[in-house]
Amino acid sequence: MASSGCAARGGRLASGAHQLTYDGLTRHYLLAVPAGPGPHPVLLNLHGLGSDAAEQAAYSRLSQAGPRRGYLVLTPQAAPGRLAWTLPHTAGPDDTGYLAALLDQLERRQCVQTGREFAAGLSYGAGLAASLVCALDGRLSGVAAVAGIPIAQPCPHPAPTTIIAFHGTADHLVPYRGGHPRPGGDLQKLAELVVLPPVGQTMDAWAAALRCAAPATSRPLPRVRLRLWKTCPGRTTLRLYTVDGGGHTWPGPIEVPGLGETARDLDATELILDTFDRAPTR
Repeated sequence: MASSGCAARGGRLASGAHQLTYDGLTRHYLLAVPAGPGPHPVLLNLHGLGSDAAEQAAYSRLSQAGPRRGYLVLTPQAAPGRLAWTLPHTAGPDDTGYLAALLDQLERRQCVQTGREFAAGLSYGAGLAASLVCALDGRLSGVAAVAGIPIAQPCPHPAPTTIIAFHGTADHLVPYRGGHPRPGGDLQKLAELVVLPPVGQTMDAWAAALRCAAPATSRPLPRVRLRLWKTCPGRTTLRLYTVDGGGHTWPGPIEVPGLGETARDLDATELILDTFDRAPTR
């Protein structure tokens, strides 16, 4: 279904930096607009703890690859003075409301394919992306979580949603086998108050909540294991790519020093877009 912005004359947003005032705060975001009249699917691209929109756009490459596939890509910034997003139902700026307002604005100002809105994120941004499955009341068709799926657990009865996750077994920030995050530095004492579940347990919880049948396991690459649940209600799927020896990284061609080993032969960006392309419309 086409949004109201498809019929609007003028006032379209161009690619580049923009801002939106929400709940008394001026918030900033980057927008990448594809060619063509639309309607276009929309993808929220959420940065990790201590990062920002510009770094996330460059590292994930979604702002370049997404528009080539016809996606409007929104890469928002956490609130001013904040290192990270506020997860739903926790103290701090209402980031869930802000992201919903961003999507609403885009539907009014651009030609959006409603029912095909998605979120992807890295680390803490991945946790927020996963939490939006429930917090946005089924608005999203799919989410992608890179190095952060255990940060948010499913609600009891989520709407059918496609989920794709990537995680390295040697991730020292969000441990694959669960336990305390290990960010080091000034954040380490705070991290000792948090205990994360294992990645596999979190995906099993999503599969149970979404009522997906038992997964199949394969090795698309020698060091990569894929667990695929493809018999979920509403033609949705769950996918977990486990990278043996992988660090707290986004699989693909860009390697960031200090975050551990990157699976450069596994392109998370293209796999995310492939998965979203096949996800059913809301």
